[in-house]
Amino acid sequence: MTTAIVWFRRDLRLSDHPALHAAVSSHERVVPLYIHAPEEEGSWAAGAASRWWLHHSLTALETALRGHRAKLHLTCGDSLSVLRETIRQSGATAVYWNRLYEPASIARDSHIKKALRADGIEVHSFNASLWCEPWEILTQQEQPYRVFTPFWRNLRPQLQVDSPLSTPLLSPSASVDGGVTLSQLGLLPKIAWDKGMSEAWTPGEKGAQEMLELFADDALGDYAHVRDLPARHGTSRLSPHLHFGEISPRQAYYALHTGIQRMDAKRRPDLEPYLRELGWREFAHYLLYHFPKTPKENFNAKFDRFSWARTSKSQLKRWQQGRTGIPLVDAGMRELWHTGWMHNRVRMIVASFLTKNLRQHWHHGAQWFWDTLVDADLANNTLGWQWVAGCGADAAPYFRIFNPVTQAQKFDPEGRYLRRWLPELADAPIKLLHEPWKDPGLLKRSGYPAPMVDLSGSRQEALTTYQRMR
Repeated sequence: MTTAIVWFRRDLRLSDHPALHAAVSSHERVVPLYIHAPEEEGSWAAGAASRWWLHHSLTALETALRGHRAKLHLTCGDSLSVLRETIRQSGATAVYWNRLYEPASIARDSHIKKALRADGIEVHSFNASLWCEPWEILTQQEQPYRVFTPFWRNLRPQLQVDSPLSTPLLSPSASVDGGVTLSQLGLLPKIAWDKGMSEAWTPGEKGAQEMLELFADDALGDYAHVRDLPARHGTSRLSPHLHFGEISPRQAYYALHTGIQRMDAKRRPDLEPYLRELGWREFAHYLLYHFPKTPKENFNAKFDRFSWARTSKSQLKRWQQGRTGIPLVDAGMRELWHTGWMHNRVRMIVASFLTKNLRQHWHHGAQWFWDTLVDADLANNTLGWQWVAGCGADAAPYFRIFNPVTQAQKFDPEGRYLRRWLPELADAPIKLLHEPWKDPGLLKRSGYPAPMVDLSGSRQEALTTYQRMR
């Protein structure tokens, strides 16, 4: 009777799990293993919101495995040492895992694969989170793409509507001593601040499927339009589930495509705008793989000469707390703090305000998002911040500076989003809701702050600084 270890990482599901499927197909017994080793993430150990999600996602995985007569062996420490000890106790002859693409993870996994194979252990790794491996798509010159549109033009024809792998039939896990309990990992906050996240999210594979079904039923049909409206549930909200591997892009594509095909042809929504958004996720991981220094360095080296403003702790604090005096920026930052998530268009606006109106370095924003987002993903976070700041791949031109007032008037014209997250302005007339500083009496009565910066003047200063860099 042969035994294999399946090393779970950010693939916390049982269905469409290539490593688990291959292990069960080739071995009589499987040891599901999770190793908590945040120090192996380098400078990018999970932030507070991600740790909260991880706790509940692991809880869901434990429950799912028990339903299949298996048990998750949970432990912590040096991954190679833990794997070797688990191999020794279980008698495993092979280790299976799904790949990660962050620089620190690639280096760690390469070292472990070489060491285990030297020990005589079979090691098998799989792609479970991307449509294509980053090294599979190159230009005609055999170079990585730097612009999204040609990248997507290459990738899109390769996407297949394949039926995802089903959950395999598991046997009782091999007995392994030691380990820790989930609570011993200390992932949850010591001071409870997570009520809003608990109300907004259901981490785990089941929660991911429920969110996908809600998107298919409620928002997909009008996705191209409502995805820009922050007051609407118009996006898939699958980003944290995708990050933790509770669902795969292939599962999402298959479920949405097959669901659409069952509809009357005249009522079928256009799936392409959503697939393109998943394509941006793919592009982010592609760039991180080929340009691993971008989490800390400008993709466009010209911006190494850009004159960022001196770091202002007071400005950063007001931005973080949603007290800038600019309603749409503040609403977004408060949504983030309360739910661990922010609408994508609002993310661009708050990032533009920080990097252009305040001219604070994009690193400050990226770090804050890393700690507060439940979908904090190194690839997506890096791409997003560098894109808005103008220094990234395929970036928005630096002179594209979002005006948060006109953006709010266009995408939240009735003020539903603003009134939800800015209760002190809930009774303000719509003409003042977007620009409350026009009535000093309103600011005084409500306690809402005056703008910390003049939008027009700070925009011009940013453009002048950009011209000097050029």
